[in-house]
Amino acid sequence: MSTATVQVTKASGEKQAFDESKLRRSLSNAGAGEELIKQIIDSIEEKLYDGITTRKIYKEAFRQLKNASKKAAVSYNLKEAILELGPTGFPFEKFVAEMLNRMGYQTEVGVIVKGECVNHEIDVLASKDNDHFMIECKFHNRKENTCNVQVPLYIQSRFLDVKKNWMSLPGHKHKVHKGWIVTNTRFTQDAEQYGECAGLKLLSWDYPKNNGLKELISRVGLHPVTSLSSLNREEKSMLLDMEVIFCTQLHENPDHLGKIGMDNRKAAKVRKEVDAVCNSKSVNYE
Repeated sequence: MSTATVQVTKASGEKQAFDESKLRRSLSNAGAGEELIKQIIDSIEEKLYDGITTRKIYKEAFRQLKNASKKAAVSYNLKEAILELGPTGFPFEKFVAEMLNRMGYQTEVGVIVKGECVNHEIDVLASKDNDHFMIECKFHNRKENTCNVQVPLYIQSRFLDVKKNWMSLPGHKHKVHKGWIVTNTRFTQDAEQYGECAGLKLLSWDYPKNNGLKELISRVGLHPVTSLSSLNREEKSMLLDMEVIFCTQLHENPDHLGKIGMDNRKAAKVRKEVDAVCNSKSVNYE
């Protein structure tokens, strides 16, 4: 059977033709070399059958990538890692704020802001030069969940109430005020259309095109601890509960691993992976 005729099943249940170029691109974006990419694709194509899930293809590619390059595996696993930041949205809010900090913004997380009519709890406030943003973070722990048009409609109404009060504050008259919605999955087409028309900034996994969340995270070199394959689910959860969200936090303070009851041997393994992700010099932790 030609791979071009193989139908794969997406998480939504929709079927589409297997696209080798899409797999090749995702592996390349993760930092895998051409020889490794060819090896993984050849292996996966041998295992293809009609109806195979995209999840199964992803897991097989990730397994092989992890064995060959920890750093590339962490990048390839980024979308799944962000889905694991739940079940609450707070770690995602912190993640978004830190990403913006690395892009030159000043941020605050979980702020009560006075509107003209009522007070509003804002996920992230961000400012840079004359730009002032009220950011709502919409976190989903399933990739098939999307933000429909009701989300920007609701956020725009909240933003307009806040904006009326902001405009009356000293020094704000000449600032650019905007609402901003960030999600780790996708917006529906209607949501994107309304956001553009209303002047809202929208940021999803792949929107705006070539400047979505996945590109921005890669650009600033930010990776969550949930992307580390050397950690199990319980260990990730304990670190998130301690607000240890980023690999850089473990790199700067590896004592966090001991605080969750990890033994020295396992901690050394985790620190080696963290070291690779954070581009630091190799250190012998044994």
